[in-house]
Amino acid sequence: MVATGTRVILFTGKGGVGKTTLAAATAARVSAAGGKTLVLSTDPAHSLADAFECSAGGEPEEIASGLYLGHVDTQRRLQESWREIQQYLTAALGSAGIDRLRAEELAVLPGAEEVLALVEVSEHVRSGRWDAVIVDCAPTAETLRLLALPELLDWYVSKAMPADRRVVRALRPLLGPAVGLPAPGTEVWDAAERLQEQLMQVQEVLKSPGTTVRLVLTPEAVVVAEARRARTQLALYGYPVDAVIANRVFEAGDDPWRQQWVVAQDTQLGEVSASFDPLPVFIANYQAEEPTGAAQLSQLGAAVYGEHDPLVSAESRDLMRVRDEGDFFVMELLLPLVDKDSLDLARVGDDLVVTVSGRRRVLALPGGLKRCRVRRAHVDSGRLDIEFVPDPEQFPDEKAAHP
Repeated sequence: MVATGTRVILFTGKGGVGKTTLAAATAARVSAAGGKTLVLSTDPAHSLADAFECSAGGEPEEIASGLYLGHVDTQRRLQESWREIQQYLTAALGSAGIDRLRAEELAVLPGAEEVLALVEVSEHVRSGRWDAVIVDCAPTAETLRLLALPELLDWYVSKAMPADRRVVRALRPLLGPAVGLPAPGTEVWDAAERLQEQLMQVQEVLKSPGTTVRLVLTPEAVVVAEARRARTQLALYGYPVDAVIANRVFEAGDDPWRQQWVVAQDTQLGEVSASFDPLPVFIANYQAEEPTGAAQLSQLGAAVYGEHDPLVSAESRDLMRVRDEGDFFVMELLLPLVDKDSLDLARVGDDLVVTVSGRRRVLALPGGLKRCRVRRAHVDSGRLDIEFVPDPEQFPDEKAAHP
């Protein structure tokens, strides 16, 4: 289970907006207020250690009072969690005539390293050692893909692995000759089961009430537009955004050059406030020099959050629910800022496939809704309502189903 009271904040934003600095500043601010805090990164190109002007080893190290810096060793994780599966896939590809070096490359699923980084994050959260875990994620597009992967991989593993492993193990001697490939051994199935358990634990942490996403942006039209899409797409995957930090904001000055920037940024800040209302929008003013080291980052955190508690979340976790309307049911999906023209919906068996701006999520329907058919769907004020009516063929003697 997720450790009670452990707060997890995932920082993301368009590349170059300063999300690493703001994640580090938030962690420094939380620890300065007395919270035992771990800050780490899932970004393969992370620079957290550089921000704190220190090195990072395999285990979390205390770099200031109550502040710990962690380094995710994805290669070690890959060996621990993927070795048996990789060895089997390499052998299978080799049997198909692919040379060993190429087979080893192909035997690692794209995104596996990033997902295993999330496995380490979840283990830190589940350990109960920390009051807060601050995660510096990759830029927005990569983070969206990463946060969708645990649920997607779990779905694939569940489909690929039969419920009764004993049948597969009994048939294993026959599978190799039948298909011309080496049959997976017991260790491969055991490794797959461990991986599935780890994915379930990652989902438990990511979908817990204490986990939210914080968006970092700069007040520029292109950046603000991407942040708007990110909020919608994060909600699609079930991740609430709890706040926005506008970085590198110019303060008013006398010189015309700066004043032009102030006017342009004020226009974009107005768009940010309107788009993300009622979420808080914190301001990080443009710094004369890049803040580095725990002391400077703590000062930046104090300036950004002021009297606000950086750990307080402003948005509900409940992004999906089902309403019983008597003769029909309504599945509500909160999708802030969604554009109906970018939305697509499909029913595939017992799953509902929702696509927003090219981002797709497969939702397993609740029990009762599996025996209903979709009547219509519509978007209203950032909410997708999908109406389900009982299928007469599924309910020959009933007027309604109850999900």
